[in-house]
Amino acid sequence: MRNFLKYRLLVLLTGIILLSACKQEQAMNIFCIGDSTMANKKAEVYPETGWCQVVGDYFDESVTIHNHAVNGRSSKSFIDEGRWQVVLDSMKEGDVLFIQFGHNDEKYYDSTRYTTPWGTYTENLERFVTEARKKGAEPVLFTSIVRRKFGDDGKLIDTHGDYPPATRKVAEKLEVPLIDLQKLTEDWVNGIGDEPSKAMFLWTEPTDRYPNGRQDDTHLQVEGAKNVARLAMEECHRQDLDFSGRIKLNN
Repeated sequence: MRNFLKYRLLVLLTGIILLSACKQEQAMNIFCIGDSTMANKKAEVYPETGWCQVVGDYFDESVTIHNHAVNGRSSKSFIDEGRWQVVLDSMKEGDVLFIQFGHNDEKYYDSTRYTTPWGTYTENLERFVTEARKKGAEPVLFTSIVRRKFGDDGKLIDTHGDYPPATRKVAEKLEVPLIDLQKLTEDWVNGIGDEPSKAMFLWTEPTDRYPNGRQDDTHLQVEGAKNVARLAMEECHRQDLDFSGRIKLNN
């Protein structure tokens, strides 16, 4: 009898361990929507890299990244071109949605992309959040990464205006997790300094394709993208978001 009870207990414990392992390994999809600072890049523009192109390096094998971010898109054009509907149709319960717009929403001279921070931009972010939640997905808002624009005092100058504050307001209003990448990347780039930070952004030597090199203070090189992805995931982990257990930061 005693051996039988020990056997039953062993079976029960084994079952609990297996169920826990299965739950941990259950597949999760993370969808990313946004602009060129997030987007996957073609080989011919290497070393230009979007941070969501490499964010999968900071997750375990149970997570699949679906990066729908596209160069030049604002929250408005992403919707108008039908790109949001494609993502929405693909999401299901338990998925996660990363949202980062702002860089192209600022372009007042382009009616196909421009949004007002406290008007159409806010409305679009709220739409992404509410519609994702209706599908059972977890939205996460990100403010825009900084542009590398230093002032005479050796510190970064803000180029995003009211768009990051508007994002923060939406996060507060709808109780959405917020990863304040503007603040995180501002502290990071200020800490590196003006000249050294060129190695993180798209400052490159002349090549056949780019005979004058590139002096791009918006987009990232590989190392810069990896650093931004790490900053973002460290903050997700710090906030203990639902998917935090799948984040790995030891690489």
